[in-house]
Order: sequence, then C-alpha cells, then structure tokens
Amino acid sequence: MSKAQNNPAPEIVSRRLIRSRDRAVLSTLLAEDDSPYGSLVMTACNHSAQPILLISDLAEHTKNLNKDNRASLLFDGTMGLNNPLTGDRVTVLGTLSRTEDPAVLARYTSRHPESEMFAGFDDFNFYQMKVERAHLVAGFGMIHWIDAEKVEFDLSGHEGLAEAEADVISHMNDDHADAVQLYAGKLLGLPGDGWNITGLDPEGCDLRLGGETARLDFEKPVENAEAARAALVKMVKAARAQEDIRKS
Repeated sequence: MSKAQNNPAPEIVSRRLIRSRDRAVLSTLLAEDDSPYGSLVMTACNHSAQPILLISDLAEHTKNLNKDNRASLLFDGTMGLNNPLTGDRVTVLGTLSRTEDPAVLARYTSRHPESEMFAGFDDFNFYQMKVERAHLVAGFGMIHWIDAEKVEFDLSGHEGLAEAEADVISHMNDDHADAVQLYAGKLLGLPGDGWNITGLDPEGCDLRLGGETARLDFEKPVENAEAARAALVKMVKAARAQEDIRKS
C-alpha cells in the first residue's frame, strides 16, 4: 500500500466524513439577534459531496436561514473512540439554498427511508449546501483549511454514473443481496443480516440496515456504471477470499 493510501489527502478525509455520516450539527445565526444556534439534522449528499438536508419551514434553523443562509455543518467521525479528540471531524462552511432537483430527493429518501412521508409535505423542503471551505481536524496537530474546489469531488467524466445509480442499486439489492451482505459483514465487519445499498457515487457506496448506516469506499473513483460494477465485483471477490481464509 502506498504512502498516499496510508495517509489520504485532507480533502479525501473530509469527503469521506461528509459521505459516511448520516447526520450533522447545523449551525446558523438566530434571526432575532444573530446569536449562534446549533441543531441536529439528518444529512445526505450529492455525487460531488455537497450536503443535502430536508428541513421543516417551522424549524428554528429554517427561520434563521430565511434571514441569512450562511451556515456550517459539523460531521463527526469520533464516535466509539476511547479518546474522541484523536478522531476525524470536519466543519463545512457555505450557504444553504432550497432545491427541487429530483436527484436530491432520490438520494436523500434512499438514505433516510423514513423521510419519504415528509418529503411531500408543503412545509418541508430540501436544501443543498454550496460549499465555500471546510475545516478538518484529524487528530492532534492535524488541522487543515480546505478550499471548496478541493472539498467537492470533480464530476468531470463521471456524470453518467448518476443516471445509472438507481439501476445499479436495484440490481445489487434485488439480485445480489448475498454480495451486499458480504460487503457489510466481511469487508466492514458489521453485524446483522439484510444490509442494503442506498447510494452509489464515484467514490463508493452507502449501506443501511434499520437505523444503522455504513460506507464502503472504492479503491479509486469510478466513472460510469460499468466501472462501478467492476469495482463491486472486485470487492465481492475480496470478501469471499477473506471468508475462505477464515474457514481454512
């Protein structure tokens, strides 16, 4: 394994956090006096890793955004660590604006199936963040400010994958459920049966079982459906090889 693989670039670490976490702390400015205000939100992201939210018009943070749409999202990767301060976390800064992009709805509701009933309500709307920069803390002394063009994944040459995403996911969940289970159980070491893929992007795929979510990263970004399927097949072979070793 190369040094670059052992020590991924700060922007890659940041995107992995954004893509893998299903929730974040949203910070806005109170509409009444500009005091800082933090709240818990459930998140997803598009293929370039721009965060997506589904929030109610009645929520305090939405009232704040209506006055000033500047915001930050803190994605926390420190859960389960004996010393959380040694873990990765990234604060993404930008502006949040409403969107009616059908792709946004599809990715969010796939990640959060329970949200589908709210997505059709008149007083619930999707918001997408235009990232301006990010602040990564990856343990003691490993602190980086990252510009937007590095935080977001460059989709040039990868556009076709989004069009094929739903078909690839359906094919894997319906016809290769055993492979998805191998991803979760053997490659990620996760307990439980019945894991499903909920999202697929150039850098990996998202998995879910009940209220648990997980992220499986590709070795390298994939450009289209064919490349994604090749990467998924390669990971199945790796998982089965691990299974064979444990049985021997």
